[in-house]
Amino acid sequence: MIKIYVLLLLVMLMWGLNVSALKILVDAIDPMLLTSFRIMTAGVAVLIACWFMGILRWPMKHEWLVIFGLSIFNVILHHIFIAVGFDMTTGVNASLILGLTPLVTMMMAVLLLRQRVSKVRVLGFFIGFAGVVVANVAGSGGFGGVSLGDFFVFLGILVQGFSFVMISKLKPTFDPRLATGYMMVFGSVFIFIISQGFGSNVSEITRLIDWKLALIFLFSAVLATAFGHMTYNFSITKVGPAESAIFINLNTLFAIVGSAIFLNEAVTLSHAFGFLLILIGVFFGTGALEYLLLKRKKRRESLAK
Repeated sequence: MIKIYVLLLLVMLMWGLNVSALKILVDAIDPMLLTSFRIMTAGVAVLIACWFMGILRWPMKHEWLVIFGLSIFNVILHHIFIAVGFDMTTGVNASLILGLTPLVTMMMAVLLLRQRVSKVRVLGFFIGFAGVVVANVAGSGGFGGVSLGDFFVFLGILVQGFSFVMISKLKPTFDPRLATGYMMVFGSVFIFIISQGFGSNVSEITRLIDWKLALIFLFSAVLATAFGHMTYNFSITKVGPAESAIFINLNTLFAIVGSAIFLNEAVTLSHAFGFLLILIGVFFGTGALEYLLLKRKKRRESLAK
């Protein structure tokens, strides 16, 4: 279990730094076009990794339906809603709403999987979200009223949360890492078609010839997206969708650190306080506190005998 948590922490680090990477990339390439090529590259990388691991195979007939469903919610709808939402709302509002992902996933796990969540873990989810709020609002002067863009971003995390629950129900015979590769390739094709419908210029992708942009793109596609999603989806089947989702709050921590280092953005005391709340939220939400308390109780009982 500890190994899974370490991998999740590494994934959150890469996803957080990926925010800075994407900010640099979208300044040079149309966001929708970039997304389609990034996810396609990630999908191919995942399938190559599956081949090396000896788990690559052609999906069975009934598994294609699973791939189609996951592609719609985890790739196509999620990325489209997020892209449209970010274009229609402020960055602060969008970041705050994205911070609701663990709460949305937890509620879906409770409603759809009848999963029981202790009061301590629920408290951890809310403390983690409070940290996201503090860290994002710091120095921004607050956030404005609810807009249509906010609604689209919320839809983005809603469909993603639903996809996390779907992934947790994958049959043992269909490895989630293999499913990740197929759904990325399948979903990227549809996003590319949609980008062309919105008039994206395919020639913009040639700007990746620049070696700096190329390295940033490879980090975003291969490490953050391919390795990150493959590992995260695998972790969902091991520790559950709600427990995995609490780590998403760490995105804010690493994203702000990455912005300070690579984008020269200021980090304030309010950011530091937000970081602390996020870490406490993770400690509570993952059940680490409950584990330590239970271990302490057992030790006391053994000494009393």
